[in-house]
Amino acid sequence: MKKPNNHNSLRIIASIVLFAGAISSLVLMFNAGHNQKSILLIVLFTGWILSPFIGLFIADMISKQWLPKTGLAIFWLIIFITLASLIFYSGALNVSGTKPAFKFLIVPLISWVLILVIVPIKRKRSNISNAKNQP
Repeated sequence: MKKPNNHNSLRIIASIVLFAGAISSLVLMFNAGHNQKSILLIVLFTGWILSPFIGLFIADMISKQWLPKTGLAIFWLIIFITLASLIFYSGALNVSGTKPAFKFLIVPLISWVLILVIVPIKRKRSNISNAKNQP
């Protein structure tokens, strides 16, 4: 039986954190919008809230082909985005003067900006490092 290495352990932890964060985010969203009568709006918010978690899951799966340092960066991005999302969705940090739905709109947007900036940079660095190590 093959002993799991540290990288595989981090990937498992990241997957658990990602799944738990996605479910917790939805619970917080449904709790905040419990008076919402529009099914369409609930479906749209559900997709928007889940989208960064799905994007991070895909990035994690793709990063298996990259250098371990890149996978580690994805792992930390998953942890950061998940914790930040839960902190904002829970109301621990509220922006004064905004409606409750604001945080459910802006947090996924900021998460996507981080994903779309950090993942390509890490991938490019992984490709450059990999090219330097090739004979």
